[in-house]
Amino acid sequence: MDIHEYQAKELFRNAGIPVPPGEVATTPEEAGEIAGRLGGTVVVKAQVHAGGRGKAGGVKLAASAAEAQEHASRILGMEIKGLTVEKVLVTPAEDIASEAYVGIVIDRATQAALFMVSPEGGIDIEEVASTNPDAIRKLRVDPRYGLLPHQAYLLGSFLYPDVKLARQAAKVMEQLYDAFTTNHCSMAEINPLIVTPEGELKAIDAKVSIDDSALFQLPEVATFRDLEAEPESETQAREAGLSFVKLDGNVGCCVNGAGLAMATMDLVKYYGGDPANFLDIGGSSNPDKVVSALKIITDDPNVKAILFNIFGGITRCDDVANGIVEATKRIDIRPPIVIRLTGTNEEEALEILKEAGFSAYTSMDEVVEKAVELAASA
Repeated sequence: MDIHEYQAKELFRNAGIPVPPGEVATTPEEAGEIAGRLGGTVVVKAQVHAGGRGKAGGVKLAASAAEAQEHASRILGMEIKGLTVEKVLVTPAEDIASEAYVGIVIDRATQAALFMVSPEGGIDIEEVASTNPDAIRKLRVDPRYGLLPHQAYLLGSFLYPDVKLARQAAKVMEQLYDAFTTNHCSMAEINPLIVTPEGELKAIDAKVSIDDSALFQLPEVATFRDLEAEPESETQAREAGLSFVKLDGNVGCCVNGAGLAMATMDLVKYYGGDPANFLDIGGSSNPDKVVSALKIITDDPNVKAILFNIFGGITRCDDVANGIVEATKRIDIRPPIVIRLTGTNEEEALEILKEAGFSAYTSMDEVVEKAVELAASA
Protein backbone atom coordinates (compact mmCIF):
# COMPACT_ATOMS: atom_id res chain seq x y z
CA MET A 1 0.00 0.00 0.00
CA ASP A 2 1.42 3.36 -1.04
CA ILE A 3 0.66 6.30 1.23
CA HIS A 4 0.82 10.04 0.64
CA GLU A 5 3.75 12.23 1.57
CA TYR A 6 1.94 13.87 4.49
CA GLN A 7 1.07 10.44 5.90
CA ALA A 8 4.64 9.19 5.48
CA LYS A 9 5.88 12.28 7.30
CA GLU A 10 3.55 11.46 10.18
CA LEU A 11 5.16 8.03 10.51
CA PHE A 12 8.60 9.65 10.36
CA ARG A 13 7.70 12.17 13.07
CA ASN A 14 6.48 9.35 15.29
CA ALA A 15 9.93 7.78 14.92
CA GLY A 16 11.65 11.05 15.90
CA ILE A 17 12.92 12.02 12.44
CA PRO A 18 13.19 15.82 12.09
CA VAL A 19 10.34 16.71 9.72
CA PRO A 20 9.13 20.29 9.12
CA PRO A 21 5.54 21.10 10.15
CA GLY A 22 2.80 21.01 7.56
CA GLU A 23 -0.94 20.63 7.09
CA VAL A 24 -3.18 19.22 4.40
CA ALA A 25 -5.79 21.22 2.52
CA THR A 26 -8.59 20.07 0.23
CA THR A 27 -9.67 23.58 -0.88
CA PRO A 28 -7.73 26.67 -1.95
CA GLU A 29 -9.15 28.60 1.01
CA GLU A 30 -7.83 26.01 3.47
CA ALA A 31 -4.41 26.20 1.84
CA GLY A 32 -4.38 29.96 2.25
CA GLU A 33 -5.38 29.70 5.92
CA ILE A 34 -2.63 27.16 6.61
CA ALA A 35 -0.04 29.33 4.88
CA GLY A 36 -1.15 32.29 6.99
CA ARG A 37 -0.71 30.29 10.20
CA LEU A 38 2.70 28.98 9.19
CA GLY A 39 3.92 32.40 8.07
CA GLY A 40 6.74 33.18 5.68
CA THR A 41 7.34 31.40 2.40
CA VAL A 42 5.62 28.01 2.05
CA VAL A 43 5.55 25.16 -0.44
CA VAL A 44 2.24 23.90 -1.82
CA LYS A 45 2.66 20.25 -2.82
CA ALA A 46 0.22 17.99 -4.68
CA GLN A 47 -0.54 14.76 -2.83
CA VAL A 48 -0.74 11.95 -5.37
CA HIS A 49 0.84 8.51 -5.66
CA ALA A 50 3.11 9.55 -8.52
CA GLY A 51 6.59 10.89 -9.06
CA GLY A 52 7.43 13.96 -11.10
CA ARG A 53 5.05 16.25 -9.22
CA GLY A 54 7.35 19.25 -9.60
CA LYS A 55 7.81 18.80 -13.35
CA ALA A 56 4.02 18.51 -13.73
CA GLY A 57 3.45 21.81 -11.90
CA GLY A 58 2.29 20.18 -8.69
CA VAL A 59 4.87 21.80 -6.39
CA LYS A 60 4.90 25.60 -6.02
CA LEU A 61 6.54 28.15 -3.74
CA ALA A 62 4.27 30.83 -2.25
CA ALA A 63 5.50 33.98 -0.52
CA SER A 64 2.10 34.80 1.00
CA ALA A 65 -1.19 33.24 2.02
CA ALA A 66 -2.89 34.72 -1.03
CA GLU A 67 -0.28 33.22 -3.35
CA ALA A 68 -0.60 29.84 -1.61
CA GLN A 69 -4.35 29.95 -2.17
CA GLU A 70 -3.82 30.83 -5.83
CA HIS A 71 -1.37 27.96 -6.35
CA ALA A 72 -3.68 25.52 -4.57
CA SER A 73 -6.58 26.53 -6.83
CA ARG A 74 -4.48 25.51 -9.83
CA ILE A 75 -3.02 22.32 -8.35
CA LEU A 76 -6.23 20.90 -6.87
CA GLY A 77 -8.09 19.04 -9.61
CA MET A 78 -5.09 18.80 -11.94
CA GLU A 79 -4.04 15.39 -13.25
CA ILE A 80 -0.56 14.00 -12.67
CA LYS A 81 0.15 10.74 -14.49
CA GLY A 82 -3.56 10.00 -14.68
CA LEU A 83 -4.24 10.74 -11.00
CA THR A 84 -6.41 13.66 -9.91
CA VAL A 85 -5.03 15.84 -7.13
CA GLU A 86 -7.54 15.94 -4.26
CA LYS A 87 -5.25 17.29 -1.52
CA VAL A 88 -2.24 19.56 -1.15
CA LEU A 89 0.34 19.71 1.61
CA VAL A 90 1.30 23.19 2.77
CA THR A 91 4.66 23.25 4.54
CA PRO A 92 7.33 25.89 5.26
CA ALA A 93 9.97 26.44 2.59
CA GLU A 94 13.44 25.56 3.83
CA ASP A 95 16.83 27.11 3.13
CA ILE A 96 19.01 24.32 1.77
CA ALA A 97 22.77 24.04 2.04
CA SER A 98 22.93 20.47 0.66
CA GLU A 99 20.67 17.56 -0.28
CA ALA A 100 21.15 13.82 0.26
CA TYR A 101 19.17 10.66 -0.39
CA VAL A 102 18.39 8.05 2.27
CA GLY A 103 16.20 5.03 1.56
CA ILE A 104 15.43 1.48 2.64
CA VAL A 105 13.94 -1.29 0.50
CA ILE A 106 13.53 -5.03 0.92
CA ASP A 107 16.32 -7.00 -0.74
CA ARG A 108 14.44 -10.18 -1.60
CA ALA A 109 17.59 -12.06 -2.55
CA THR A 110 18.93 -11.84 1.01
CA GLN A 111 15.56 -11.36 2.74
CA ALA A 112 16.90 -8.28 4.50
CA ALA A 113 16.39 -4.54 4.62
CA LEU A 114 18.77 -2.74 2.28
CA PHE A 115 19.90 0.82 2.99
CA MET A 116 20.84 3.00 0.04
CA VAL A 117 22.30 6.44 0.69
CA SER A 118 23.76 9.06 -1.59
CA PRO A 119 25.08 12.60 -1.18
CA GLU A 120 23.30 13.38 -4.46
CA GLY A 121 19.76 13.95 -3.22
CA GLY A 122 16.77 15.71 -4.71
CA ILE A 123 16.79 13.59 -7.88
CA ASP A 124 15.64 10.05 -8.63
CA ILE A 125 17.97 7.45 -7.16
CA GLU A 126 17.62 5.50 -10.43
CA GLU A 127 19.20 8.43 -12.27
CA VAL A 128 22.09 8.53 -9.79
CA ALA A 129 22.56 4.77 -10.17
CA SER A 130 22.84 5.05 -13.95
CA THR A 131 25.00 8.19 -14.16
CA ASN A 132 27.17 7.96 -11.04
CA PRO A 133 26.87 4.57 -9.28
CA ASP A 134 29.87 5.33 -7.05
CA ALA A 135 27.75 8.01 -5.37
CA ILE A 136 25.56 5.31 -3.77
CA ARG A 137 26.50 3.34 -0.67
CA LYS A 138 24.49 0.20 0.15
CA LEU A 139 24.19 -1.72 3.40
CA ARG A 140 22.18 -4.87 4.12
CA VAL A 141 20.87 -5.03 7.68
CA ASP A 142 20.92 -8.36 9.48
CA PRO A 143 17.32 -8.71 10.78
CA ARG A 144 18.60 -10.57 13.85
CA TYR A 145 20.46 -7.52 15.14
CA GLY A 146 18.95 -4.54 13.34
CA LEU A 147 20.94 -1.48 12.31
CA LEU A 148 23.96 -1.28 14.60
CA PRO A 149 25.33 2.13 15.71
CA HIS A 150 28.63 1.75 13.89
CA GLN A 151 26.79 0.84 10.67
CA ALA A 152 24.57 3.91 10.96
CA TYR A 153 27.65 6.10 11.50
CA LEU A 154 29.42 4.61 8.45
CA LEU A 155 26.40 5.50 6.32
CA GLY A 156 26.27 8.97 7.83
CA SER A 157 29.97 9.59 7.25
CA PHE A 158 29.57 8.57 3.60
CA LEU A 159 27.10 11.43 3.24
CA TYR A 160 28.91 14.02 5.34
CA PRO A 161 32.67 14.39 6.06
CA ASP A 162 31.74 16.67 8.96
CA VAL A 163 31.54 14.57 12.16
CA LYS A 164 28.62 16.51 13.64
CA LEU A 165 26.54 16.05 10.49
CA ALA A 166 27.56 12.39 10.22
CA ARG A 167 26.32 11.82 13.78
CA GLN A 168 23.02 13.56 13.04
CA ALA A 169 22.64 11.46 9.91
CA ALA A 170 23.41 8.26 11.85
CA LYS A 171 20.59 9.08 14.23
CA VAL A 172 18.23 9.66 11.30
CA MET A 173 19.26 6.27 9.84
CA GLU A 174 18.39 4.55 13.12
CA GLN A 175 15.05 6.37 13.31
CA LEU A 176 14.24 5.55 9.70
CA TYR A 177 15.01 1.89 10.29
CA ASP A 178 12.71 1.97 13.33
CA ALA A 179 9.91 3.49 11.23
CA PHE A 180 10.57 0.93 8.48
CA THR A 181 10.33 -2.12 10.76
CA THR A 182 7.57 -0.84 13.06
CA ASN A 183 5.26 -0.10 10.15
CA HIS A 184 6.16 -3.21 8.10
CA CYS A 185 7.36 -1.12 5.17
CA SER A 186 8.55 -2.52 1.88
CA MET A 187 10.10 0.86 1.03
CA ALA A 188 10.83 4.06 2.96
CA GLU A 189 12.79 6.97 1.56
CA ILE A 190 13.78 10.53 2.39
CA ASN A 191 14.58 12.48 -0.75
CA PRO A 192 15.94 14.92 -0.01
CA LEU A 193 17.39 14.84 3.46
CA ILE A 194 18.65 18.41 3.66
CA VAL A 195 21.23 20.28 5.67
CA THR A 196 20.12 23.82 6.56
CA PRO A 197 22.60 26.73 6.66
CA GLU A 198 22.48 26.35 10.46
CA GLY A 199 23.75 22.77 10.18
CA GLU A 200 20.50 20.97 10.97
CA LEU A 201 19.23 17.89 9.12
CA LYS A 202 15.58 17.79 8.02
CA ALA A 203 13.51 15.33 6.00
CA ILE A 204 11.58 17.58 3.63
CA ASP A 205 10.10 14.82 1.49
CA ALA A 206 8.95 11.32 2.37
CA LYS A 207 7.82 8.26 0.46
CA VAL A 208 6.60 5.01 2.02
CA SER A 209 5.07 1.74 0.83
CA ILE A 210 3.64 -0.73 3.36
CA ASP A 211 3.20 -4.48 3.04
CA ASP A 212 -0.53 -5.15 2.60
CA SER A 213 -0.18 -8.44 4.44
CA ALA A 214 0.76 -6.61 7.65
CA LEU A 215 -2.10 -4.10 7.69
CA PHE A 216 -4.19 -6.22 10.06
CA GLN A 217 -1.53 -5.43 12.68
CA LEU A 218 -1.63 -1.71 11.85
CA PRO A 219 -5.28 -0.59 12.05
CA GLU A 220 -4.40 3.11 12.18
CA VAL A 221 -2.03 2.88 9.22
CA ALA A 222 -4.62 0.87 7.27
CA THR A 223 -6.87 3.96 7.30
CA PHE A 224 -4.22 5.77 5.23
CA ARG A 225 -5.29 3.86 2.11
CA ASP A 226 -6.54 6.26 -0.57
CA LEU A 227 -9.22 4.39 -2.48
CA GLU A 228 -9.46 7.19 -5.05
CA ALA A 229 -5.82 6.67 -5.99
CA GLU A 230 -6.02 2.98 -6.85
CA PRO A 231 -7.84 1.34 -9.78
CA GLU A 232 -11.43 0.44 -8.91
CA SER A 233 -10.74 -3.12 -10.05
CA GLU A 234 -8.04 -3.53 -7.38
CA THR A 235 -10.42 -2.23 -4.70
CA GLN A 236 -13.09 -4.71 -5.82
CA ALA A 237 -10.57 -7.56 -5.85
CA ARG A 238 -9.37 -6.82 -2.33
CA GLU A 239 -12.95 -6.71 -1.03
CA ALA A 240 -13.63 -10.06 -2.73
CA GLY A 241 -10.51 -11.66 -1.25
CA LEU A 242 -8.68 -11.87 -4.57
CA SER A 243 -5.06 -11.02 -5.35
CA PHE A 244 -5.18 -8.76 -8.39
CA VAL A 245 -2.87 -6.41 -10.27
CA LYS A 246 -4.04 -4.67 -13.43
CA LEU A 247 -1.68 -4.73 -16.42
CA ASP A 248 -1.83 -3.39 -19.98
CA GLY A 249 -2.33 -6.54 -22.07
CA ASN A 250 -5.39 -8.15 -23.67
CA VAL A 251 -5.42 -11.70 -22.20
CA GLY A 252 -7.38 -11.74 -18.96
CA CYS A 253 -5.91 -14.35 -16.60
CA CYS A 254 -7.77 -16.15 -13.81
CA VAL A 255 -5.51 -18.59 -11.98
CA ASN A 256 -5.23 -20.24 -8.57
CA GLY A 257 -1.95 -19.82 -6.75
CA ALA A 258 0.58 -17.02 -7.15
CA GLY A 259 3.28 -19.27 -8.60
CA LEU A 260 1.00 -20.72 -11.26
CA ALA A 261 -0.31 -17.22 -12.01
CA MET A 262 3.23 -15.97 -12.65
CA ALA A 263 4.03 -19.03 -14.78
CA THR A 264 0.83 -18.48 -16.76
CA MET A 265 1.73 -14.87 -17.44
CA ASP A 266 5.21 -15.94 -18.56
CA LEU A 267 3.69 -18.47 -20.94
CA VAL A 268 1.31 -15.86 -22.37
CA LYS A 269 4.36 -13.72 -23.17
CA TYR A 270 6.18 -16.77 -24.56
CA TYR A 271 3.41 -17.37 -27.09
CA GLY A 272 3.40 -13.74 -28.19
CA GLY A 273 0.57 -12.38 -26.05
CA ASP A 274 0.29 -9.82 -23.26
CA PRO A 275 -1.43 -10.54 -19.94
CA ALA A 276 -4.08 -8.01 -18.91
CA ASN A 277 -3.72 -8.79 -15.23
CA PHE A 278 -2.35 -10.90 -12.44
CA LEU A 279 -5.31 -12.55 -10.69
CA ASP A 280 -5.04 -15.29 -8.08
CA ILE A 281 -8.37 -16.61 -6.84
CA GLY A 282 -6.66 -18.39 -3.95
CA GLY A 283 -6.43 -21.93 -2.72
CA SER A 284 -9.97 -22.41 -1.41
CA SER A 285 -12.09 -20.54 -3.90
CA ASN A 286 -15.85 -20.84 -4.10
CA PRO A 287 -18.17 -20.10 -7.02
CA ASP A 288 -18.86 -16.55 -5.83
CA LYS A 289 -15.15 -15.71 -5.90
CA VAL A 290 -14.96 -16.91 -9.48
CA VAL A 291 -17.95 -14.73 -10.37
CA SER A 292 -16.21 -11.73 -8.77
CA ALA A 293 -13.00 -12.52 -10.66
CA LEU A 294 -14.78 -12.65 -14.00
CA LYS A 295 -16.64 -9.42 -13.25
CA ILE A 296 -13.34 -7.65 -12.58
CA ILE A 297 -11.69 -9.07 -15.70
CA THR A 298 -14.59 -8.24 -18.03
CA ASP A 299 -14.76 -4.66 -16.74
CA ASP A 300 -11.42 -4.10 -18.51
CA PRO A 301 -12.23 -3.07 -22.11
CA ASN A 302 -8.75 -4.17 -23.24
CA VAL A 303 -9.46 -7.84 -22.49
CA LYS A 304 -10.07 -9.76 -25.73
CA ALA A 305 -9.87 -13.31 -24.34
CA ILE A 306 -10.19 -14.82 -20.85
CA LEU A 307 -7.86 -17.57 -19.74
CA PHE A 308 -8.66 -19.89 -16.83
CA ASN A 309 -5.75 -21.99 -15.63
CA ILE A 310 -6.70 -24.01 -12.55
CA PHE A 311 -4.65 -26.71 -10.89
CA GLY A 312 -6.97 -28.21 -8.30
CA GLY A 313 -5.26 -29.07 -5.04
CA ILE A 314 -7.18 -27.44 -2.22
CA THR A 315 -9.12 -25.61 -4.91
CA ARG A 316 -11.93 -27.79 -6.25
CA CYS A 317 -12.27 -27.77 -10.00
CA ASP A 318 -16.04 -28.26 -9.79
CA ASP A 319 -16.33 -25.07 -7.67
CA VAL A 320 -14.48 -23.15 -10.34
CA ALA A 321 -16.62 -24.68 -13.09
CA ASN A 322 -19.80 -23.75 -11.22
CA GLY A 323 -18.45 -20.23 -10.80
CA ILE A 324 -17.80 -19.90 -14.53
CA VAL A 325 -21.30 -21.12 -15.39
CA GLU A 326 -22.90 -18.87 -12.76
CA ALA A 327 -20.93 -15.86 -13.99
CA THR A 328 -22.17 -16.32 -17.55
CA LYS A 329 -25.72 -16.15 -16.19
CA ARG A 330 -25.11 -12.95 -14.18
CA ILE A 331 -22.68 -11.09 -16.45
CA ASP A 332 -22.66 -10.28 -20.13
CA ILE A 333 -19.29 -11.84 -20.98
CA ARG A 334 -18.27 -11.00 -24.54
CA PRO A 335 -14.62 -12.13 -24.72
CA PRO A 336 -14.20 -15.87 -25.40
CA ILE A 337 -13.30 -17.98 -22.35
CA VAL A 338 -10.57 -20.63 -22.63
CA ILE A 339 -10.38 -23.08 -19.73
CA ARG A 340 -7.88 -25.52 -18.28
CA LEU A 341 -9.03 -27.46 -15.22
CA THR A 342 -7.03 -30.30 -13.77
CA GLY A 343 -6.83 -31.84 -10.31
CA THR A 344 -9.41 -32.22 -7.53
CA ASN A 345 -12.88 -33.10 -8.87
CA GLU A 346 -11.63 -32.64 -12.42
CA GLU A 347 -14.12 -35.07 -13.96
CA GLU A 348 -17.09 -33.41 -12.26
CA ALA A 349 -15.86 -30.02 -13.44
CA LEU A 350 -15.52 -31.14 -17.04
CA GLU A 351 -19.05 -32.51 -16.96
CA ILE A 352 -20.44 -29.23 -15.57
CA LEU A 353 -18.69 -27.27 -18.30
CA LYS A 354 -19.78 -29.69 -21.01
CA GLU A 355 -23.44 -29.34 -20.00
CA ALA A 356 -23.06 -25.55 -20.14
CA GLY A 357 -21.55 -25.67 -23.63
CA PHE A 358 -17.90 -25.11 -22.67
CA SER A 359 -14.92 -27.22 -23.53
CA ALA A 360 -11.77 -27.45 -21.43
CA TYR A 361 -8.11 -28.28 -21.95
CA THR A 362 -5.78 -30.26 -19.72
CA SER A 363 -2.55 -29.00 -21.32
CA MET A 364 -1.25 -25.67 -20.05
CA ASP A 365 0.56 -24.91 -23.31
CA GLU A 366 -2.52 -25.60 -25.39
CA VAL A 367 -4.85 -23.40 -23.35
CA VAL A 368 -2.43 -20.48 -23.24
CA GLU A 369 -1.65 -20.69 -26.95
CA LYS A 370 -5.37 -20.75 -27.73
CA ALA A 371 -6.10 -17.74 -25.52
CA VAL A 372 -3.31 -15.71 -27.15
CA GLU A 373 -4.59 -16.69 -30.59
CA LEU A 374 -8.16 -15.62 -29.77
CA ALA A 375 -7.02 -12.32 -28.26
CA ALA A 376 -4.92 -11.53 -31.33
CA SER A 377 -7.75 -12.25 -33.76
CA ALA A 378 -10.43 -10.35 -31.81
